[in-house]
Amino acid sequence: MRKKEESAGPTPGQPLKTAEITDWYVLYCKSRAEKKCAEKLMAMGFEVFCPVRKTRRRWSDRWKWVEEPLFNSYIFLRIEDHRREEVFVVPGLVRYLFWLGKPARVRDSEIQVLRTWLGEYVHEAISMCFVAEERVRIRSGVLMDAEAKVVMQKGNKLKLFLEGLRAEVTVDLQQNQVEKIDASKPH
Repeated sequence: MRKKEESAGPTPGQPLKTAEITDWYVLYCKSRAEKKCAEKLMAMGFEVFCPVRKTRRRWSDRWKWVEEPLFNSYIFLRIEDHRREEVFVVPGLVRYLFWLGKPARVRDSEIQVLRTWLGEYVHEAISMCFVAEERVRIRSGVLMDAEAKVVMQKGNKLKLFLEGLRAEVTVDLQQNQVEKIDASKPH
Protein backbone atom coordinates (compact mmCIF):
# COMPACT_ATOMS: atom_id res chain seq x y z
CA MET A 1 0.00 0.00 0.00
CA ARG A 2 1.42 3.39 -1.04
CA LYS A 3 1.61 6.18 1.42
CA LYS A 4 -0.53 9.20 0.56
CA GLU A 5 1.62 12.21 -0.42
CA GLU A 6 1.29 15.21 1.83
CA SER A 7 1.26 18.67 0.34
CA ALA A 8 3.67 21.10 1.96
CA GLY A 9 2.05 24.07 0.27
CA PRO A 10 2.97 25.82 -2.95
CA THR A 11 6.22 25.00 -4.70
CA PRO A 12 9.09 27.50 -4.65
CA GLY A 13 8.39 30.51 -6.82
CA GLN A 14 4.66 29.83 -6.96
CA PRO A 15 2.63 32.97 -6.14
CA LEU A 16 1.10 33.11 -2.69
CA LYS A 17 -2.56 33.32 -1.89
CA THR A 18 -2.54 36.57 0.08
CA ALA A 19 -5.84 35.73 1.77
CA GLU A 20 -3.95 33.06 3.73
CA ILE A 21 -1.19 35.40 4.91
CA THR A 22 -1.85 38.62 6.75
CA ASP A 23 1.52 39.61 8.22
CA TRP A 24 4.75 40.71 6.59
CA TYR A 25 8.28 39.76 7.63
CA VAL A 26 11.17 42.22 7.70
CA LEU A 27 14.24 41.10 5.78
CA TYR A 28 17.67 42.61 6.34
CA CYS A 29 19.81 42.85 3.21
CA LYS A 30 23.20 44.20 2.27
CA SER A 31 23.53 47.96 1.96
CA ARG A 32 22.32 49.36 -1.39
CA ALA A 33 20.91 45.96 -2.40
CA GLU A 34 17.31 46.60 -1.30
CA LYS A 35 15.78 47.20 -4.73
CA LYS A 36 17.71 44.38 -6.43
CA CYS A 37 16.72 41.90 -3.72
CA ALA A 38 13.09 42.99 -3.95
CA GLU A 39 13.08 42.59 -7.75
CA LYS A 40 14.58 39.08 -7.54
CA LEU A 41 12.08 38.01 -4.88
CA MET A 42 9.20 39.34 -7.00
CA ALA A 43 10.56 37.40 -9.99
CA MET A 44 10.40 34.28 -7.79
CA GLY A 45 6.70 34.99 -7.18
CA PHE A 46 6.85 36.46 -3.67
CA GLU A 47 4.95 39.55 -2.59
CA VAL A 48 7.53 42.15 -1.64
CA PHE A 49 7.35 45.77 -0.53
CA CYS A 50 10.44 47.97 -0.77
CA PRO A 51 9.26 51.47 0.15
CA VAL A 52 11.16 54.14 -1.76
CA ARG A 53 11.16 57.91 -1.69
CA LYS A 54 12.16 60.34 -4.40
CA THR A 55 14.99 62.64 -3.46
CA ARG A 56 16.88 65.21 -5.43
CA ARG A 57 20.62 64.48 -5.75
CA ARG A 58 23.38 66.68 -7.08
CA TRP A 59 25.60 65.24 -9.79
CA SER A 60 28.74 67.11 -10.85
CA ASP A 61 26.90 68.84 -13.70
CA ARG A 62 23.18 68.65 -12.79
CA TRP A 63 20.47 67.80 -10.27
CA LYS A 64 18.63 64.51 -10.64
CA TRP A 65 15.61 62.87 -8.96
CA VAL A 66 16.45 59.39 -7.67
CA GLU A 67 14.50 56.75 -5.80
CA GLU A 68 16.14 55.54 -2.62
CA PRO A 69 14.87 53.09 0.00
CA LEU A 70 12.92 54.62 2.85
CA PHE A 71 14.50 52.10 5.26
CA ASN A 72 18.14 51.41 4.46
CA SER A 73 18.89 47.66 4.26
CA TYR A 74 15.30 46.55 4.94
CA ILE A 75 12.55 45.14 2.75
CA PHE A 76 9.18 43.64 3.65
CA LEU A 77 8.10 40.19 2.52
CA ARG A 78 4.73 38.48 2.74
CA ILE A 79 5.39 34.77 2.95
CA GLU A 80 4.09 31.66 4.68
CA ASP A 81 6.04 30.81 7.81
CA HIS A 82 7.20 27.38 6.61
CA ARG A 83 8.67 28.91 3.40
CA ARG A 84 10.81 31.58 5.08
CA GLU A 85 14.16 29.91 4.30
CA GLU A 86 13.47 29.70 0.54
CA VAL A 87 14.36 33.35 0.03
CA PHE A 88 18.04 33.00 0.90
CA VAL A 89 18.90 31.84 -2.61
CA VAL A 90 18.77 35.56 -3.49
CA PRO A 91 22.22 37.18 -3.25
CA GLY A 92 22.29 40.13 -0.88
CA LEU A 93 19.75 38.88 1.65
CA VAL A 94 21.29 38.48 5.10
CA ARG A 95 18.64 37.47 7.64
CA TYR A 96 15.21 38.17 9.04
CA LEU A 97 14.84 40.90 11.64
CA PHE A 98 14.00 39.40 15.04
CA TRP A 99 12.01 40.87 17.93
CA LEU A 100 11.87 39.12 21.33
CA GLY A 101 13.45 35.99 19.86
CA LYS A 102 10.94 35.62 17.01
CA PRO A 103 10.98 36.92 13.44
CA ALA A 104 9.56 40.45 13.44
CA ARG A 105 6.15 40.73 11.82
CA VAL A 106 4.45 43.81 10.47
CA ARG A 107 0.68 43.93 10.18
CA ASP A 108 -0.79 44.44 6.72
CA SER A 109 -2.55 47.57 7.98
CA GLU A 110 0.85 49.11 8.83
CA ILE A 111 2.16 48.35 5.33
CA GLN A 112 -0.96 50.00 3.91
CA VAL A 113 -0.27 53.11 6.03
CA LEU A 114 3.27 53.24 4.62
CA ARG A 115 1.93 52.96 1.09
CA THR A 116 -0.57 55.74 1.77
CA TRP A 117 2.10 58.00 3.26
CA LEU A 118 4.39 57.48 0.29
CA GLY A 119 1.44 58.03 -2.00
CA GLU A 120 0.80 56.97 -5.51
CA TYR A 121 1.45 60.39 -6.98
CA VAL A 122 4.41 62.39 -8.19
CA HIS A 123 5.16 64.96 -5.49
CA GLU A 124 6.65 67.59 -7.80
CA ALA A 125 3.50 67.55 -9.94
CA ILE A 126 1.39 68.83 -7.05
CA SER A 127 1.05 72.55 -6.67
CA MET A 128 -1.07 74.14 -3.95
CA CYS A 129 -1.21 77.73 -2.84
CA PHE A 130 -2.07 78.62 0.74
CA VAL A 131 -2.97 81.98 2.24
CA ALA A 132 -1.83 83.28 5.62
CA GLU A 133 -4.31 82.58 8.45
CA GLU A 134 -5.94 79.77 6.41
CA ARG A 135 -6.71 76.60 8.40
CA VAL A 136 -5.24 73.32 7.14
CA ARG A 137 -5.00 69.67 8.16
CA ILE A 138 -1.78 67.69 7.76
CA ARG A 139 -2.61 64.34 6.10
CA SER A 140 0.75 62.53 6.23
CA GLY A 141 3.93 62.24 8.26
CA VAL A 142 4.47 62.43 12.01
CA LEU A 143 1.95 65.26 12.39
CA MET A 144 -0.78 63.37 10.55
CA ASP A 145 -4.31 64.68 11.27
CA ALA A 146 -3.00 67.77 13.11
CA GLU A 147 -4.79 71.02 12.34
CA ALA A 148 -2.80 74.21 11.94
CA LYS A 149 -2.94 77.81 10.78
CA VAL A 150 -0.86 78.92 7.79
CA VAL A 151 1.80 81.48 8.71
CA MET A 152 3.35 81.72 5.24
CA GLN A 153 4.26 79.75 2.13
CA LYS A 154 7.53 79.99 0.24
CA GLY A 155 7.65 77.69 -2.77
CA ASN A 156 7.11 74.13 -1.55
CA LYS A 157 7.72 75.04 2.11
CA LEU A 158 4.72 75.84 4.27
CA LYS A 159 5.20 77.40 7.70
CA LEU A 160 2.37 76.39 10.03
CA PHE A 161 1.36 77.32 13.57
CA LEU A 162 0.15 74.34 15.62
CA GLU A 163 -2.15 75.91 18.20
CA GLY A 164 -2.30 72.86 20.47
CA LEU A 165 1.49 72.75 20.78
CA ARG A 166 1.92 76.52 20.46
CA ALA A 167 4.72 75.86 17.98
CA GLU A 168 5.62 76.73 14.42
CA VAL A 169 6.65 73.97 12.04
CA THR A 170 7.78 73.98 8.43
CA VAL A 171 6.26 71.34 6.16
CA ASP A 172 7.72 70.31 2.79
CA LEU A 173 4.78 70.04 0.39
CA GLN A 174 6.74 67.65 -1.84
CA GLN A 175 6.94 65.11 0.96
CA ASN A 176 3.72 65.74 2.92
CA GLN A 177 0.05 66.00 2.16
CA VAL A 178 -1.73 69.09 3.47
CA GLU A 179 -5.37 69.93 2.81
CA LYS A 180 -7.37 73.08 3.30
CA ILE A 181 -10.14 72.88 5.89
CA ASP A 182 -13.46 74.15 4.64
CA ALA A 183 -14.15 77.31 6.69
CA SER A 184 -17.91 76.77 6.44
CA LYS A 185 -17.69 73.45 8.31
CA PRO A 186 -17.11 73.38 12.08
CA HIS A 187 -13.87 71.65 13.13
